[in-house]
Amino acid sequence: MAKPPNYLNPDLPAGLRIVEMPVVDATAETLRGYGRLVDDPKDCQVEIVRWPHAGWRTVDEDTGDEAGTTEGVFVSDWQGDILYGRNDAVGGHYILAYAQPPEQARNDHGDPPQRMMLWHANYHPDGGQLFFPLESRPFLVPLALPGDDIRPEHFICFRFSGLQGLYIHPNIWHEGVFGISGTQRFYDRQGAVHARISVDFAREFGCLVSAPIRA
Repeated sequence: MAKPPNYLNPDLPAGLRIVEMPVVDATAETLRGYGRLVDDPKDCQVEIVRWPHAGWRTVDEDTGDEAGTTEGVFVSDWQGDILYGRNDAVGGHYILAYAQPPEQARNDHGDPPQRMMLWHANYHPDGGQLFFPLESRPFLVPLALPGDDIRPEHFICFRFSGLQGLYIHPNIWHEGVFGISGTQRFYDRQGAVHARISVDFAREFGCLVSAPIRA
């Protein structure tokens, strides 16, 4: 069983190499396969994946997908060089990214971040996830297509105007929502089971996955 990292103190090694993500504008076309843009969160249905079966007998069709969804506010909060994320839907609190190498990162200044560097990503096999901005400000979301043989080079950073939200399908690699500065809030709805499968870029690949931030 994989032991979860300390998300608020990941204790990353110094001198990690940087892998740059391409940055693309989020459109219906560029998001194909990852998810879709959302105009109204009330109209967005979250996919729930039926519980898998271990043998040749299948799960009864009226069972295995009844846990439903959970919802809350996802907060993206830059404090100096450190981006904190808090997901009230599942009680999660994390360091999402850094604006400087982790060993140099400080949280005692108000300079706007110029880039974001991720150390971790995950996907949810049990359901999809909706993020909808509660303030109309631009934001970024790194994504990669399904597959456990994930590599840092597989990630694309999608740029959103802040006028629409994002829905991602089950099994899509992601790491929350990345505001461009200060504190930004998002409505979050996702599968209530909240199974999480992770990749640790720092320890598995000796790198951070990075993209520039453009206001």
